[in-house]
Amino acid sequence: MPAKMEDPIQLKEDGNKYFKANDYDQAINCYNKAIKLLKDKKMLAVLYRNRAACHLKKENYVQAASDASKAIDVDAKDIKALFRRCQALEKLGKLDQAFKDVQRCATLEPKNQTFQETLHRLGADIHQKLHVQFSTDSRVQKMFEILLDPNTEKEKREKAVNNLIVLGREEAGAERIFQNNGVNLLMQLVATKDPELILSAVRTLSGMCTGHRARATVILHLVQLERICRIMAMDNEEIALATCSLVQNIVDSLTKEDRKEHGKEEALVLDTKKDLRMITVHLLDMLVNKTVSGHGRDQALNLLNKNIPRSDLKEKDNSRTLFVVDTGLKKILKVLSQIPELPNCLPLTFNTRLNASILINKLYDDLRCDPERDNFRQICEEYITGQFDPKDMEKNLHAIQTVSGILQGPFDLGNKLLGLQGVMEMMVALTGSENEIDQLVAVEALIHASTKLSRATFIITNGVSLLKDIYKKTKNEKIKIRALVGLCKLGSAGGTDYGLRQFAEGSTDKLAKQCRKWLCNPAIDLQTRKWAVEGLAYLTLDADVKDDFVEDEQALQAMFELCKTSDKTILYSVATTLVNCTNSYDVKEVVPELVQLAKFSKQHVPEQHPKDKKDFVTRRVKRLLKADVISALSCMLKADSSILTDHTKEQLARVFLALCEDPKDRGMIVAQGGGKAMIPLALEGTEVGKTKAAHGLAKIAAVSNPDIAFPGERVYEVVRPLVSLLNTEKDGMQNFEALLGLTNLSGKSDKLRQKIIKEKALADIENYMFENHEQIRQAATECMCNLVVNKEVQERFMSDGNDRLKLVILLCGEEDEVKLQRAAAGALAVLTSAQKKLCQKMTEVTTQWMEILQRLCLNEDLQVQHRGVVIAYNLISADKELAKKLVESETLEILTVIGKQESNPSKQHIIDVAREALVKCLDYELIKPMS
Repeated sequence: MPAKMEDPIQLKEDGNKYFKANDYDQAINCYNKAIKLLKDKKMLAVLYRNRAACHLKKENYVQAASDASKAIDVDAKDIKALFRRCQALEKLGKLDQAFKDVQRCATLEPKNQTFQETLHRLGADIHQKLHVQFSTDSRVQKMFEILLDPNTEKEKREKAVNNLIVLGREEAGAERIFQNNGVNLLMQLVATKDPELILSAVRTLSGMCTGHRARATVILHLVQLERICRIMAMDNEEIALATCSLVQNIVDSLTKEDRKEHGKEEALVLDTKKDLRMITVHLLDMLVNKTVSGHGRDQALNLLNKNIPRSDLKEKDNSRTLFVVDTGLKKILKVLSQIPELPNCLPLTFNTRLNASILINKLYDDLRCDPERDNFRQICEEYITGQFDPKDMEKNLHAIQTVSGILQGPFDLGNKLLGLQGVMEMMVALTGSENEIDQLVAVEALIHASTKLSRATFIITNGVSLLKDIYKKTKNEKIKIRALVGLCKLGSAGGTDYGLRQFAEGSTDKLAKQCRKWLCNPAIDLQTRKWAVEGLAYLTLDADVKDDFVEDEQALQAMFELCKTSDKTILYSVATTLVNCTNSYDVKEVVPELVQLAKFSKQHVPEQHPKDKKDFVTRRVKRLLKADVISALSCMLKADSSILTDHTKEQLARVFLALCEDPKDRGMIVAQGGGKAMIPLALEGTEVGKTKAAHGLAKIAAVSNPDIAFPGERVYEVVRPLVSLLNTEKDGMQNFEALLGLTNLSGKSDKLRQKIIKEKALADIENYMFENHEQIRQAATECMCNLVVNKEVQERFMSDGNDRLKLVILLCGEEDEVKLQRAAAGALAVLTSAQKKLCQKMTEVTTQWMEILQRLCLNEDLQVQHRGVVIAYNLISADKELAKKLVESETLEILTVIGKQESNPSKQHIIDVAREALVKCLDYELIKPMS
């Protein structure tokens, strides 16, 4: 026998009995069951109110407030619910909200003594709270006393530290600290030399400087830039990062519009250029100061990277870059020239030299004309040639190390510097040196120099034998692996062209096996293992190598683990290796006629390796997904933004797009967080990178539930990348999949539809509804079918002087394309249902409307037929004259035939609408009932 259905009214009564007996858990249990069974809103409100009383007794104040709110949503004058919420909010410390609730209670029942007493008590409490908050701040004073007392207990001190930081972030709190001698007291915390206290002082100052130009300027001069730089120079990564954030907040407050309203005297702080220039000079000085730690130097480079080159090249003023080139380029070059193995090296981290290369690259890209670029090159040339000294080998080493660093930045500049007299010869000569450091520097320089095939051929003739010699003879693993990477790079100089391999068959396989061996050996130091990945980044251009690599689970995991280390200079190599494994690099299209011509003229014809064919690539993608490549990619994207260069982002975008190719894999990618990880790649970077990432997002958005793929507010960030693909310069597949993605998103909520409209996508979607390509036209129409639910879109259809409505009606007549017809008929059904004006307009924009409507109502496809009958019903409901037109045509006969059909589950929804339409005609007295 089935279980007996419980009675919600009885459950409510039982709950009340338990409440009176102080058994609150049982009472809640009864109310929970009753709530699940009831639909009546008023009854539900009573249950929520009762459950709130139970939670109050159990001191579950958050739940009590929530339940009381649900009751108030149904009846805003529910006095019991209002007072229960007031009691809960008071206990949660939200006195102002509690006061509003009891004030409402006292208004509804002015004679209730309890309400009046509570009102007075809360009013006094709020007044006291404000008094404590705004008195000459005892709190701020107390916190500093706790922090500056060496005998304070650890727990008390930690609490005071956190309170101070939070206070500094609030406008009122920051002002109170500032007015109460707070800056001097914060400097006393710094003077204790306790890292924890220094960190709290810096973070508090950082909050105080945010968005307040006047206060940021005063703090900058009170604390003094020299002292801020000394704090950033400390050998503590966390303190260096926090100080970098403080300087950035000061710079932002000085450069951006001040949102705060100030009195006349405060508003006098206007000219900030002098302060900004002073900050730049100090940061450049930090680069060459021996007392600055590697972390401090990294953060100085990061600040220069972020604030000096123009973020938008449309701005004409690049004076900041020109100032840095003239006064500080040599200082940046000095960082590039550092050799960690030499005793007099400046303190560096793994990432310092790469950060400097990135800065040089950004500065060079920010120059606007040839004279500026010539000046830049000249400074570099003078610095390098000034180092050459036949009597001092160490100076020569620094010169070559500088060239090596520039080659990692602006490559065309590096290439010009390689052409300087003596540079290539010096590199080859150092390779043959007996000194291991000479070999180390030279081999690295050769590796960076041999990126272009033209350069590689020079080195192949001059350097390969030397590299092979070093590889065989040296006992030093660091040199051995670099020599191997040099050989890897030269071995791959032909790229993916199977016919242009530099080495004999099987040589690259041997090199790759050795790289994988080093990569998987945890006993070898991090830097050396990093070079093993660099080698694979070149060797995996060979299809045999990449096929073996993806099958080596241990090697893949070792590479992914390296992404998670603090040394992020590896990211580009890992990204490039993955691009090679997924074949997501650009391949020139081979035109058969040109191939014949090339063969005839005995020119070289690019050949594809058999293992670069589609089924091999697909298998490699599956292997990478199985090895959890998505987690590794997500980890790489969380790296420091200056290390994650635009070029690296582009490589990662290529990989993501390749991984999303098969719709069956997209669920796994979403589950591992790949959807949200792709969003930043689509919003910033190179144009190619952004387009690839946007295409990847479109593939995910087309087939996934947006709430799962892009949780929370992230879903709104996906709209812009998808809209960017609705462009005639993008290919048809990108247009098509972007439209599918937007269709999926636009079906979710009006807020998303609003976002699509705001991104100015409507005109593009309408254009694609005219597209010749059947699938693109269908996708655009399906997208519009979802968008017409929005009032703003409906108004576009109602406005005069356009053919939007006519186009939708004509698309309804496309009987050869059922999906297109469904979408167009769906859009027309929504439009005519929402706006009566469009029902009249439909009959005016084309003479074919009646014929198309009748064909829809007779369509064999039930979805199309249903939409046709709904449109007919909408027209009849809109206006008696319109109904008369339909009754006088064959439409009446069609509706009558449909309405007279016997009940049929598969067609019932259509039959019902047809009958409703006929009833409407009866009401108008246009037809008479049959007996």
